[in-house]
Amino acid sequence: MQDGFVKVAARTPQVRVADVDFNLSACVAETTDVVRSGARLVVLPELCVTGYTCEDLFWQQSLVKAAERAVASFAQETASLDALVFVGCPVSVAGKLYNCAVAVAHGHVLGIVPKLSIPTYNEFYEGRHFVAGPLDVTLVDFAGQSGVPFGARQLFCCESLPDLVVAAEVCEDLWVASPPSIAHAMAGATVICNLSASNAVVGKADYRRSLVVGQSARLACAYVYCSAGWGESTQDVVFSAHDMVAENGSLLAEGRPFGERQATSEIDLEFLVGERRRLSTFATAASPEAAGYVRSSFSLEAAETPLTRWVDPHPFVPDEPQTRAQRCEDVLAIQSHGLARRLGHIHAKSAVIGVSGGLDSTLALLVMARAFDLLGLDRSGIVAVTMPGFGTTDRTHDNSLELSRALGATLREVGIVPAVRQHFADIGHDEALRDVTYENAQARERTQIIMDIANQVGGIVVGTGDLSELALGWCTYNADHMSMYGVNAGVPKTLVRHLVRHVADTTGSQPLRRVLLDVLDTPVSPELLPAEEDGSIAQRTEDLVGPYELHDFFLYQALRRGFGPRKVFRLARYALGKDYDDQTILRWLKTFYRRFFSQQFKRSCLPDGPKVGSVAVSSRGDLRMPSDASSALWLSELGGL
Repeated sequence: MQDGFVKVAARTPQVRVADVDFNLSACVAETTDVVRSGARLVVLPELCVTGYTCEDLFWQQSLVKAAERAVASFAQETASLDALVFVGCPVSVAGKLYNCAVAVAHGHVLGIVPKLSIPTYNEFYEGRHFVAGPLDVTLVDFAGQSGVPFGARQLFCCESLPDLVVAAEVCEDLWVASPPSIAHAMAGATVICNLSASNAVVGKADYRRSLVVGQSARLACAYVYCSAGWGESTQDVVFSAHDMVAENGSLLAEGRPFGERQATSEIDLEFLVGERRRLSTFATAASPEAAGYVRSSFSLEAAETPLTRWVDPHPFVPDEPQTRAQRCEDVLAIQSHGLARRLGHIHAKSAVIGVSGGLDSTLALLVMARAFDLLGLDRSGIVAVTMPGFGTTDRTHDNSLELSRALGATLREVGIVPAVRQHFADIGHDEALRDVTYENAQARERTQIIMDIANQVGGIVVGTGDLSELALGWCTYNADHMSMYGVNAGVPKTLVRHLVRHVADTTGSQPLRRVLLDVLDTPVSPELLPAEEDGSIAQRTEDLVGPYELHDFFLYQALRRGFGPRKVFRLARYALGKDYDDQTILRWLKTFYRRFFSQQFKRSCLPDGPKVGSVAVSSRGDLRMPSDASSALWLSELGGL
């Protein structure tokens, strides 16, 4: 369970209605199988010991007593299994019958959680046999044990993994206006288990899925849902065994209706606890006891949980083409509307941008065109300035020209070589010394030019730097670092590429499509060093600072999910290990942390710019970080790898 991962499973055994011995064997077999495959939390369906569809047979004392004996046998037969298991069973207390989730671990019944919402409408007649359970917990004798907690307000807490706090609700409890899982989560439950017998009707699976996934998001929890299936009576309804595991709004695993009869995945408790800590509006009770909850303890063997769940190697870029296209449209809309609002507010009819023929300035120019269209302004008010220097290649220069023409912008060219050489002479710098002064002098000269042109035309400078560059500090202070509005500040480099490709794929202009495709095929470079002898780009950013594919993954895991370096490394190996060896991942992860900490001063004075996703680094928005914070703690965590 290293790094907070715990494997959980929903399993739907085949049952026979009212055949308790058969159902006991099926429940034991399913539980044994899934625990031996690594699961540490197992959820079985509602009333699976007897079958949900027993109807008036629930009035038979023989059936109820047999069910209680079956739970005792289940506890004994699974005693050697290292897991917490929830099994559905009818339970008689003080002359009334309750529909319950029984928690079992290491041979003991830890608690009995009764169903609170008893449906008696449409096809459901539970109120004929069962009564609503109490919230408050009392102690009862059950399955050969005395003093078993009975009531809804129960938490099952793992001593060896304190973040694993489990609670249960039963079927209809999720469908009501105020599900008990809300109170469970407020009392500290990080995992909600639902034992269900939700029948199949057309369209219900989609709604059921939305309930489970939505509740996991609302409560920042994991939600394990297990529903009855094959073997239940089909006299009037059919059950589909729709099993699910969800985590904070994401569906991790699903047993399709009438399909697999199981859903298994690893949940990330560290992420869930961190998410609740981050969300200031997630209010928890001062203590579970204050909320009236009874805590029952169990323990699990400490061991690393092998991962089988999906870890997205490109967390900022949706994998599914239609979703990705919609994401691109959403991002472009945010960027262009943000810029349009700023231009409208200051009554500007023009805006200036430095175009390099690279991805970032291409995206910014595309956004400017959309913003001008939104405002009904002539695109000639966009002043695109190309500023060739020592490292500018014919390819990028030509693409700058073609792109500006294709978008209808006003094109200006201002070569920077004479001015930079004069600057070198003024400060006494040897041009042959191609150091940081050599490079940054060019970047600052370009910024001075577009700032002054903006004054000439009464407009603003639109910045081109992206989120990934800002995270790494891969920008020249008071050069490409500065503008009046940075439209790309919230866009990671891996997404920049897809945004440009999306425009290329959807534009009706062949000249624009042609130049965009060539920009996409051009290596990322600041072009501050002279080109190779054959005219190709000599300075490739990813050779110097590392692959943006890796850095964007690191950025998401470290900032959005709050993971430490070791966990980020483990996830990167798991998600991207087929493309990068361990040494490469570790090398660039160390670079990420060094640069992220040392370059905060640049992010502390960023221009305005729109947030577009779940990660942003503006000091006015998501990232409040001291510029002189030390990276020692984070780097030391990687030291032993």
